[in-house]
Amino acid sequence: MDYKESLLLPNTEFPMRGNLPQKEPERYRLWEESKVYEKMKKNREGKPSFTLHDGPPYANGHIHIGHALNKILKDIIVKYHYFDGKSVRYVPGWDCHGLPIEQKVEEKIGTTKKKELPKSKIRELCRAHATTFIDIQREEFKKLGVIGDWENPYLTMDFKFEANIYRELCAIAKQGLLVQRSKPVYWSWAAQTALAEAEVEYENKTSPSIFVAFKLENLDASVIIWTTTPWTLPANTAISINGEEEYVLTSDKFIVAKKLYNSLVENKVISGTVVETIDPKNLENSFAINPLNDRKSKIVLGEHVEMESGSGAVHTAGGHGEDDYKVSLKYGLDIIMPVDAEGKYDETIVREKLFRDTDKYLGMHVFKANEMILEELLENKALLKRVDIVHSYPHCWRTHKPIIFRATKQWFISIDDKYGKENKTLRENALKAIEEIKFYPEWGKNRLKAMLEGRPDWCISRQRDWGVPIAFFRNKKTDEIIFDEKVMNYTAMIFEQKGCDAWYDLSIEELLYPGSGLNPDDLEKTMDILDVWFDSGSTQNAVLRSRNYDAGTFPADMYLEGSDQHRGWFQSSLLTTLASQEIAPYKSLVTHGFTMDEKGEKMSKSKGNVIDPAKIMKQYGSEILRLWVAMSDYQNDQKISDNILKQNAELYRKIRNTARFLLANVNDLKEIVSVDKMGVLDKWVLSRAKKTFDEIDAAFSVYEYSKGLNKLNNFLVVDLSGIYLDVCKDRLYCDDKNDIHRVASQSAMAIILKKLISTLACILTYTMDELIEFAPKFIKGEVKDIFDFEKVELEKVESKLNEELLLTAKDKFSEAIDTLKKDKIIKSTLELEISTNCEDILSLEKIEMEDWFLVSSITNEKQDEVLATFEVENFKFSVAKAKNAKCPRCWKFTSSSEEHLCSRCESVVK
Repeated sequence: MDYKESLLLPNTEFPMRGNLPQKEPERYRLWEESKVYEKMKKNREGKPSFTLHDGPPYANGHIHIGHALNKILKDIIVKYHYFDGKSVRYVPGWDCHGLPIEQKVEEKIGTTKKKELPKSKIRELCRAHATTFIDIQREEFKKLGVIGDWENPYLTMDFKFEANIYRELCAIAKQGLLVQRSKPVYWSWAAQTALAEAEVEYENKTSPSIFVAFKLENLDASVIIWTTTPWTLPANTAISINGEEEYVLTSDKFIVAKKLYNSLVENKVISGTVVETIDPKNLENSFAINPLNDRKSKIVLGEHVEMESGSGAVHTAGGHGEDDYKVSLKYGLDIIMPVDAEGKYDETIVREKLFRDTDKYLGMHVFKANEMILEELLENKALLKRVDIVHSYPHCWRTHKPIIFRATKQWFISIDDKYGKENKTLRENALKAIEEIKFYPEWGKNRLKAMLEGRPDWCISRQRDWGVPIAFFRNKKTDEIIFDEKVMNYTAMIFEQKGCDAWYDLSIEELLYPGSGLNPDDLEKTMDILDVWFDSGSTQNAVLRSRNYDAGTFPADMYLEGSDQHRGWFQSSLLTTLASQEIAPYKSLVTHGFTMDEKGEKMSKSKGNVIDPAKIMKQYGSEILRLWVAMSDYQNDQKISDNILKQNAELYRKIRNTARFLLANVNDLKEIVSVDKMGVLDKWVLSRAKKTFDEIDAAFSVYEYSKGLNKLNNFLVVDLSGIYLDVCKDRLYCDDKNDIHRVASQSAMAIILKKLISTLACILTYTMDELIEFAPKFIKGEVKDIFDFEKVELEKVESKLNEELLLTAKDKFSEAIDTLKKDKIIKSTLELEISTNCEDILSLEKIEMEDWFLVSSITNEKQDEVLATFEVENFKFSVAKAKNAKCPRCWKFTSSSEEHLCSRCESVVK
């Protein structure tokens, strides 16, 4: 007879193949139509809150793999807290102002036409460009399975938002931390604007390393300076030496630092012997002569002069460097700035006579002037040595051109002026705040701390068109900035109604608060715009504190961005909020690395190693991309390639097929039985599951998803699939439908499946939602989809199995019979029986131990023909052929003859 029809084989309509690229978009569309995000809020009303404040991506171009990593990771964390029972908020946003968008518009219309157009028209074109890519990126993010308030995102160019950025600026001005002054700043001549520290990247550049002799006015000797920027020499006003070091005069009439004398001789800069030692304080306030223009250069003392390299004398031009600027202020030196916004020498070189022949330098780019300057120095016998060096040099992060240091009148947020209730500096408050913030990973704390300890004042002004204006009035007669609160509030109100384009479109009379008592004719508008980092740093005010969005609590529970944001958004947000409110904007910071190719190389179009998220989703589906994010050690740089994605697709298949097997085998279960009715194997697997899922929960709670998923994978492969599901097949397929052994094992599987769904809901949300659709009521209860699913907690289960002994015995049994299979003595372990003197095994229910080893009998009786033996903890095990015949239904060797069913199967069939 064929007994196949009598077997209770697994059965489910949950498909084995996910067909993710085809099916995901439809399910995501249904989520959107059913307003899942609103449902999530409603489901957790009154629960403890969790707010992840979104760092705004830039609305300029399609999303790349770094965007995908960032947004998926945020989504996983938000959903983790949601399924953990919290009321979550995630309002996505976009940075809409700034140089890259303005450059794209300029590319479209041409530089000449841009100069002809009014600011309001340029801004209109920029707004349209940003709007286009907001819509594009929004749809691309949704395809990643990211849930958020997509219908009400925050946009930094919205009128109310622009007004709140401006209000944050006014709040900082009210604290006395907003100052305007001429100071050297990073200047991008390619973009014609000042840059903040966060907008500067360091790349290699070839520069001339030169030693130049400046003859002393009242001494028959020359001081040697060293520099890599010959173009700054015309603006030289001083030479800085270290007052705490010794200097020497050489026989060839040069003055250098004693500590650097030997290296200068070795490098053939000088050749003379030491004639005498000189106290640098005796040189202070004397003068040397600049060989380029015969102008006087004062000898000054500066703590910044180091003894590691150079000559011990530093060329000082107050308009071209931070240290130069400080020492110039101390000695009352002129700040000469002969370079215009395009990086070219301007009329200053004529007015101040900075070259002997100014005509040939006027209008020349400073980098092109280097060689001509070196020729002049050589002619004047002032150039002692020239070597071209490759060194790390600051570049503009947008144009990728080397920048210059240029003194201009800019707006700064002061880092070291005291303010506020505690009368501390912004630097002090920031360093104190980070001690109370949680960092994931912890090294982020020291990184941010080091940056705050060493950073200069924050230059927040830009000389461009597309941004929020630093909208203050200046009194033309007194040069005073009007910080009247009512005037500023009136400006903010106009911005809220008409946008900050009004600053350019309306007259001073229309913009001025009617009751100010000021005469519009006496006023002019300041026309700089805000650094885009100030925009994003102000989002905590515009999004979390303004009540214009249902965005959660302030301070936010978390900010999450790439590691570059320690010098970017993390810092700008912290400084902005501390400056205006004296409170940190976030309670925790999570940092992820950058995406690299399989070889660990940075992705670039020129290398051809860029991986497009859209292509991945078309080939694999978003679930595989989400699994890649979760399985990555995201706190470091991430590798991604087709091979890596294939590995994640294989893991996904393992998870899906395991879940499907569990679902298929509980298809006829009516209800989950209590643990006390279960057998030792069921209790063992539930005990293992409890331990594993507790470890997974602990890893997930500190956002270590790869660690948790590796533990899950090990449990699924080794304990669940490798042992338990294998040993349960006989009872699942062959026992009576209502047999307690079978029902108990089904119950254990149902419990594990519920926990699996609960655990993976935050990562593989699509798949878990699909599982819920096919799951029976005792698993899903009354829930309609995964977003109704409550967190599942496993109860602690005591296992009577001597786990170590039994696992070792199972392994040794497999080793022992390996030869029997190879020699074709047996085809299946069911042909065997085991005899042992181990009480840990013999004391347990016989059927449980037979299933554990997948044999037909466990006995303590002596065997006639022993095929193999092994020992575990001094207990003896012998293996022999089973004495009974093979049952034609269950294939166990427990029947009286091969034509008859065993007693168990006969009972079931009848």
